[in-house]
Amino acid sequence: MPRLSSTTPMSPLRLRARHSSSTSHPSRIWDPHTAFATATERARSGNLTPEDAHHLFDELLRQANPVQERPLNNLLAALARAPASAACSDGPALAVNLFSRISQGARRRVAHPTACTYGILMGCCCRANRQDLALAFFARLLRTGLKAGVIEVNTLLKGLCRAKRADEALDILLHRMPELGCTPNVVAYNTVIHGFFREGQVGKACNLFHEMRQQGVTPDVVTYNSVIDALCKAKAMDNAEYFLGQMVDDGVVSDNVTYNSLIHGYSSSGHWKEAVRVFKEMTSRRVTPDLHTYNMFMTFLCNHGRSKEAAGIFDSMAMKGLKPDNVSYAIRLHGYATEGCLVDMINLFNSMERDCILPDCRIFSILIYAYAKSGKLDKAMLIFNEMQKQGVSPNAVTYSTVIDAFCKKGQLDDAMIKFNQMIDTGVRQGTAVYRSLIQGFCTHGDLVKAKELLTEMMNKGIPPPDIKFFHSIMQNLCTEGRVIEARDILGLIAHIGMRPNVCTFNILIGGYCLVRKMADASKVFDDMVSYGLEPCNFTYGILINGYCKNRRIDDGLILFKEMLHKGLKPTTVNYNVILDGLFLAGQTVAAKEKFDEMVESGVSVCIDTYSIVLGGLCRNSCSSEAITLFRKLSAMNVKFDIKIVNIIIGAFYRVKRNQEAKDLFAAIPANGLVPNAVTYTIMMTNLIKEGSVEEADNLFLSMEKSGSTANSWMLNHIIRRLLERGEIVKAGNYMSKVDVKSYSLEAKTVSLLISLFSREGEYRDHIKLLPIKYQFLEKPATVE
Repeated sequence: MPRLSSTTPMSPLRLRARHSSSTSHPSRIWDPHTAFATATERARSGNLTPEDAHHLFDELLRQANPVQERPLNNLLAALARAPASAACSDGPALAVNLFSRISQGARRRVAHPTACTYGILMGCCCRANRQDLALAFFARLLRTGLKAGVIEVNTLLKGLCRAKRADEALDILLHRMPELGCTPNVVAYNTVIHGFFREGQVGKACNLFHEMRQQGVTPDVVTYNSVIDALCKAKAMDNAEYFLGQMVDDGVVSDNVTYNSLIHGYSSSGHWKEAVRVFKEMTSRRVTPDLHTYNMFMTFLCNHGRSKEAAGIFDSMAMKGLKPDNVSYAIRLHGYATEGCLVDMINLFNSMERDCILPDCRIFSILIYAYAKSGKLDKAMLIFNEMQKQGVSPNAVTYSTVIDAFCKKGQLDDAMIKFNQMIDTGVRQGTAVYRSLIQGFCTHGDLVKAKELLTEMMNKGIPPPDIKFFHSIMQNLCTEGRVIEARDILGLIAHIGMRPNVCTFNILIGGYCLVRKMADASKVFDDMVSYGLEPCNFTYGILINGYCKNRRIDDGLILFKEMLHKGLKPTTVNYNVILDGLFLAGQTVAAKEKFDEMVESGVSVCIDTYSIVLGGLCRNSCSSEAITLFRKLSAMNVKFDIKIVNIIIGAFYRVKRNQEAKDLFAAIPANGLVPNAVTYTIMMTNLIKEGSVEEADNLFLSMEKSGSTANSWMLNHIIRRLLERGEIVKAGNYMSKVDVKSYSLEAKTVSLLISLFSREGEYRDHIKLLPIKYQFLEKPATVE
């Protein structure tokens, strides 16, 4: 950022006094016009140093030979627009410093600033986000008696809007400009409208759009593009289309920016067809799509797992004469990385050389992320090292990706080496890298180091992770059964000044329930109350579920009544937990009463509730009752899922109503459902049981043709049922399928094989009918 003084441009602190070492007059006449023209060309080419510029002004002040306004303005404008270079790192700041020198030498009349001069200087200040100095220059312009033109005021408006001070800009636009005799033009309105959009004040922007029309100022393509782009970013596509129509009615010709905004709006909202429609409209109006247009389409496709289609668009770009850039490659590489298509990703990366495009840090970071995500950390590190060999320095994202991968692998020493390297190379450490390290040390039991990192990040002014972050760690630990370690995380939460909340205690209660330590779960519940937190429905639900799953339904019912006594209205989930617990405990009558209570109390009954009730009835030998309830619910047009259909198919078979089971299976597609592995398992095992082995085989073939895949659980069930029926050859065929899919036989299946094919087994003589791999029970040869 340019270093501009906080004082006004007239402050003597801004004067850099320079004196020539010689007191004699030069032997030749110095021409300021030529000298300034030469300096301007050097400024434009980026090789004018601050020292040379100040020497020029030394000479100007010493000679007292005035420079005309145009050469002066040209030099200041060149410096104002000059990008940072080796010769001059801050052109705008240099321009202001130079002007300060001649303004303090004004008594010698070496320059005659114009309104244009002040406009240039105001632009310099605005680029440096020093709107206070811009306003000071504007005030001085007015004090000199010079008339401020539209260009100068627009410069000020642009600076205010860039600083998110659109309301002040609006006041100048509507009040100060008329007072100064300066009529706002379309550029002025565009600047303020865009400023309001940048601040998210869509209403004010649209009001100003209508105001400019009322004032007789006709919106141009920039105006409409600003409005349409903002509405598209806000996902207000109907409004954006309205303004597009108004744009056409006004005779304003739309351009790439217009259509790109609409395409981005639709594609980012997931409306692919609408984005394509806009693209077709764009080309029909002879507006040529640019690289950005194609990049947006590829982004959408890659974000939706359609990288192969994105490749087609990528190839079509070349046919249209558009050369892909780093962004194009990054989009496709990220798509392949997300989908895990590592071979395609590397092939694409290697093709960059063909297009003479050098990979940047973003490209390398994508490759590193892809390999790290797939667990190939060694390859990720090879790329990390290669990028540095090619002169590309890792940034915060690169380091964060590598450190996170090391932490997830438990290689915390390697993670810390990269973290220290990150510090040594001056790469800023943000929240992401600290979160990875803290989570890594918490997960692997080093809370002391985690606490040290928390302290370090707060000392650096980096906001610590929120409590949800710690909840995530606690939940993961509890899922692994490491509840005590999860409880120790409370110390870290307290260390950063946070208080545990209801969710914190819920996680711990659930963790203890999972490891069947109900006494500890109950104690955490009591601790929560002692801490001043009120348990919610969800809290009670977790503990009740724990009691029910541990077959302590009576304790669960007591807690359920306590919840009612405290005025908490049970939710659907609460009732579902109790119903499941009662059925699990075999208390079918009580479960049915509780279900009736749930319906009568007006609590919403969801598909999970019906699944629990129907499944519970079937498990407790009430299949006929389950079928009756199913019929009743069907008549009420209740929509079932495949899980419930599976339950009822099983119920039909259980009560020997086999044809009705088959009819229900056949009706599955008509109900908009798709059979799953459980459905096919129920059907096939029952078909085998009734002796319809060929029909079961045909069903399996139709399942495979439909695209469904048999899992290990399904194949093991089929094998056991075939073995029980004495279908050794058929069982052997399905055992071969287990091998092809790299599955394993379950303990039950192995046990059955041993009992049937051992020395005294029923089918000992048929062991040769099994695949060779499973003829392990054959009697070994003996020597007499």
